[in-house]
Amino acid sequence: MPRTTDKRVRLVDAAKKLIHEQGFNLTTLADIAQEAHVPLGNVYYYFKTKEAIAEAVLANRARELHEALQVFSSAASVKERLLAYLQSEIDNVEQTVKSGCPIGSLCQELAKQGGPLATGATQLLNDTLLWIEKQFQAMDMGDHSRTLARQFIATIQGHALLTNTFKDPKILEQLKPALSAWIDSLAHTKKVTPSVEKMEEYA
Repeated sequence: MPRTTDKRVRLVDAAKKLIHEQGFNLTTLADIAQEAHVPLGNVYYYFKTKEAIAEAVLANRARELHEALQVFSSAASVKERLLAYLQSEIDNVEQTVKSGCPIGSLCQELAKQGGPLATGATQLLNDTLLWIEKQFQAMDMGDHSRTLARQFIATIQGHALLTNTFKDPKILEQLKPALSAWIDSLAHTKKVTPSVEKMEEYA
């Protein structure tokens, strides 16, 4: 196996950037080589195919995700942990305005074609979902935890899509008070409520 070098890191970083900005299918190895300032012929020393470099990008994103979730997990309360996750999305809102959510948009694109890359992208979202579900379990939401986790991530992803579509960062930024109030309502009532109806009360 080729050893890890600065060139390999640059290639993965370049691929991650370009795949997010223009999608996997429109990104070529030549694009990646140019962005990384690496001769195209050298790319094949590290990655034989575009799929191989995409796998490295997914591994990179997985590592970043797990490191971030560890940081969020250090917060004292469930609400603080969930809002820390949301804040990380808000902190990258300019990137979302330009190209959408890095993980969400990748899942959406790759799911259409299936295969190992689609499975890898799905795992990123699933790992996030499992972490969020664990937070709701800590709120004693029991069997409803999975549903609430899906509701939480779907709300954020939906707002990210609207933020990207309308090029308006406020759409995602203004979500925080609504989700904060929703989490409070769950903590107080211990009941699951329909997402659309309940969110409208706090929006």
